[in-house]
Amino acid sequence: MKRKVYLETSVISYLTARPSKNIIEAGHQHSTYLFWDQRDDYDLFLSELVLTECAAGDPHAASTAAPKSL
Repeated sequence: MKRKVYLETSVISYLTARPSKNIIEAGHQHSTYLFWDQRDDYDLFLSELVLTECAAGDPHAASTAAPKSL
């Protein structure tokens, strides 16, 4: 049985944002990339609110900044 993980909007933000020059934020991005590479080990869930928030973002920026594993 897989563990269940709820994804909040910040996870999607870290995956699609340009690499940060701020070391703390860059660390969050890196940790998120590592988790994302192992996402098949989990049952992922998100809310309608997360979908709405993500849909309000800039699709061009997200598509050009997204990591290859997305």
